[in-house]
Amino acid sequence: MVLMKDEECQISKSSRYVSWRNKPAMEGQHGGIRAASFVLVVEVLENLAYLANASNLVLYLSKFMHFSPSRCSNIVSNFMGTAFLLALLGGFLADAFFTTYCIYLISATIELTGLVILTLQAHTRSLNPESCLSSNGNDKCQQVEGGKEAVLFIGLYLVALGVGGIKGSLPSHGAEQFDEETTQGRKQRSSFFNYYVFCLACGALIAVTFGVWIEDNKGWQWGFGVSTMAILISIPIFLLGSTFYRIKLPTGSSITTICKVLAAAILNTFSSKARTAVVSTNSSSTSNQEENRKADESISQELGLLDRAVTNKSTFPTFKVNIKLVEEVKIVLKIFPVFMSTIMLNCCLAQLSTFSVQQAATMNTKIGSLRVPPASLPVFPVIFIMILAPMYDHVIIPFARKITKTEMGITHLQRIGIGLFLSIMAMAVAALVEIKRKQVAHRENLMNSTEPLPITFLWVSLQYLFLGSADLFSLAGMMDFFFTEAPFSMRSLATSLSWASLAMGYYLSSVLVSIVNHVTGTFRHMPWLYGSNLNHYHLERFYWLMCVLSGINFLVYLMWARSYKYGPKSTSGSNDTQMLCKSTGV
Repeated sequence: MVLMKDEECQISKSSRYVSWRNKPAMEGQHGGIRAASFVLVVEVLENLAYLANASNLVLYLSKFMHFSPSRCSNIVSNFMGTAFLLALLGGFLADAFFTTYCIYLISATIELTGLVILTLQAHTRSLNPESCLSSNGNDKCQQVEGGKEAVLFIGLYLVALGVGGIKGSLPSHGAEQFDEETTQGRKQRSSFFNYYVFCLACGALIAVTFGVWIEDNKGWQWGFGVSTMAILISIPIFLLGSTFYRIKLPTGSSITTICKVLAAAILNTFSSKARTAVVSTNSSSTSNQEENRKADESISQELGLLDRAVTNKSTFPTFKVNIKLVEEVKIVLKIFPVFMSTIMLNCCLAQLSTFSVQQAATMNTKIGSLRVPPASLPVFPVIFIMILAPMYDHVIIPFARKITKTEMGITHLQRIGIGLFLSIMAMAVAALVEIKRKQVAHRENLMNSTEPLPITFLWVSLQYLFLGSADLFSLAGMMDFFFTEAPFSMRSLATSLSWASLAMGYYLSSVLVSIVNHVTGTFRHMPWLYGSNLNHYHLERFYWLMCVLSGINFLVYLMWARSYKYGPKSTSGSNDTQMLCKSTGV
């Protein structure tokens, strides 16, 4: 009898999770490190497939598709921003209608289709624009247009759609493999997010070295082919883990829930009948009294205006909601300021990935007899992340747990805060390096020269040290925070906010450069960031401006973080399970 109760309890604990055969997931058989390891391997291949093209796409568009430099920049920015924003769509669909398992397979197939189209276009001469070679050297290269241009953009945006779906589902799918009701499960989940970022870096390292070399030396048809093979291999590897996965069941549209609660709160605020019938009033039935008693015990005191969404005498039956839904919306609204605070950090990352490369291009890029292409500078933050991620998990966190005597050692918000602070340091270091670079140019009378300055480009790697560290702390911290704090029904969507923050940071960076040039051009003869010679830019002033803006953003973040109250360690959805286990004596 006890064994039967124990089995019942195990099944109940997994009542919201199923196996890939749509049967209840069993504790000990499904989930855990073994299942999550398949996700980590897949992420290496997926990020390799994406970044091998994205990191060098400007060159392909300019040299082979003959777009202008400004058009190339816009196309790449829109492509990358769209891919990260579409993670929200992938997360929403995984939570609401499908599962993370299904969304990954659908998205990988879509990305594979897009890469096949791009590979075929790069390989087929009839799908490429005409060559620039002509008898008249003054002839302008003909830009790709018409059906050929349509093929290019169909391929690119199928890749963006697939990448968005994968980014929106794969991290959550891995995190779902761990039992959050145990201390060990929560620790393993935190380590998973840390190693997820490590695997992102592994894929990026291969992409910006081997992938870029293939594209530059063997041809873009081979470059796209490598990406196609990477995503193709990732699908069967993901399927190999099917028997070990536990899969969260979809729970319906979270967007609808949020809209209903907000609408109910607003409408009931202006309804005198509803205001006199809030949930704290006595209910007519015993069952309702018990339900309201439990609700009153769990209801939070924050964002009290939303409590008006719950009434016993609803004037608007269409918008009738319960306390549980109101509490879920409160959680979403509470984590939103944290999301907004991380956009500035990603704006810094975007600026450093553009201007830092241009800085390095004016410097001595030799290491001994080896000449390093400036475009390979992203290798530095990638290597830093690969070194720091294991060190963080195996050295820093155990030490912090001993010092703080807490389960986490460093909280999610502390980790994000460290990332924000390091981004401030990165911008300050970038400004100081730029001052030093321009001093060398002045001293050597090379301000108007295109010759490399007698200063090593390794100075630029200092800002990448802080940049890589900030990325590790913030991205892993954000994913862990959003997944842990979000309501059970919105976890994939909430985790996708990490990628949406990255996309909005890239968009904000473009807007910020335009604003700075407009304002400085109005009050000065020459804008700070204008012209073809970086030596005449006031890039150091722009970096100091970014440093100040990041500092202000950090102070605002501290205000929100200090007032934030973490939710319970286990989800509200597990309360029924705990009560059942307690009642059966398990």
